[in-house]
Amino acid sequence: MVQKQASLEKTDILNYIDVLMDNLSKISDDTGEFLLNFDGLVVDDKSWNVWNWPQGVGLYGIFKYWKLTNDQKALRIITDWFNARFEEGVPPKNVNTMAPLLTLAFLYEETKDQTFVPYLESWAEWVMYEMPRTKEDGLQHMTYGPENKNQLWDDTLMMTVLPLAKIGRLFNKQEYIEEAKKQFLIHIKYLSDRKTGLWFHGWTFEENHNYAEALWGRGNCWITIAIPEIIEILDLQKGDFLREFLIDTLQRQVEALAEYQNESGLWHTLINDKTSYLEASATAGFAYGILKSIHKRYISQEYRDVAYKAIKGIVEEIKEEGALQKVSVGTGMGDSLEFYKEIKITTMPYGQSLAVLCLAEFLYEYI
Repeated sequence: MVQKQASLEKTDILNYIDVLMDNLSKISDDTGEFLLNFDGLVVDDKSWNVWNWPQGVGLYGIFKYWKLTNDQKALRIITDWFNARFEEGVPPKNVNTMAPLLTLAFLYEETKDQTFVPYLESWAEWVMYEMPRTKEDGLQHMTYGPENKNQLWDDTLMMTVLPLAKIGRLFNKQEYIEEAKKQFLIHIKYLSDRKTGLWFHGWTFEENHNYAEALWGRGNCWITIAIPEIIEILDLQKGDFLREFLIDTLQRQVEALAEYQNESGLWHTLINDKTSYLEASATAGFAYGILKSIHKRYISQEYRDVAYKAIKGIVEEIKEEGALQKVSVGTGMGDSLEFYKEIKITTMPYGQSLAVLCLAEFLYEYI
């Protein structure tokens, strides 16, 4: 049984990660309650044995843990997942199904397994030349559902742009790298809220607005993760204008997050609305991004207490069987703030995934 303690020992964190990985690699939607139906196209966001964004985030968290610890169980979970999905056949390409390519790119860098190359090349080429675009050449948030014409969403940077950047670095494709940089800039231009430093969930060029102007938790956490990741992936050096611009953008967001953090360590699903429920998956994403940014010296060490408080809040939400509680289900674009408050809560793979990600980063605190 995993013990919750006021002061977390390294063995506690390792135990949490172990049970989270076990739960993640077995999770499934046995009742069908959380299946998404888009005019007859059924999408399973919950089960592990599916190629989609929740599993992509999970693979990345487990990969990060393997790199840090050489835990062979973690590596086996990753390789088994890819082997099974390749055997089944890959799904149609969209923003969300691109997400597993980030881990595949990192795995190729480690193993040089040439069978990965066609997948990496074909999916990156699709993003560059076939993926639908918005006005100003943004990547349209194209998913299994509605086409989301002319829409920019927070999620796109995490799910599609990071894999494109990594593949660009691997194969020395400068055009991929420049495309990734451009996408970060256009998303900042239309999604960053100048008043708070937080991020709106989405933007439409059709009607030129930010929908409900929702400062949604999990959407924001993708940014807290993606900015330090893109700086590292592209190896942006001190003095590089994009690096400094990204860090300034991140700094403003983290300042606001520190202000709005709940006493429990968690954040509300609408970050600036205390009447919305507390949500753990966003909290785990914030904890990871803040910790990594501290470790890389992108932001001030003063935010370490914010990250610690979030970590303690997260471990309080891990059940003995390894399920992270207080996780909102997949969330489309909302036209009202009430829409976000009414999203259901259940155990979802990206909850365990983001918890693994932040706890693996927390292990650096013991070094």
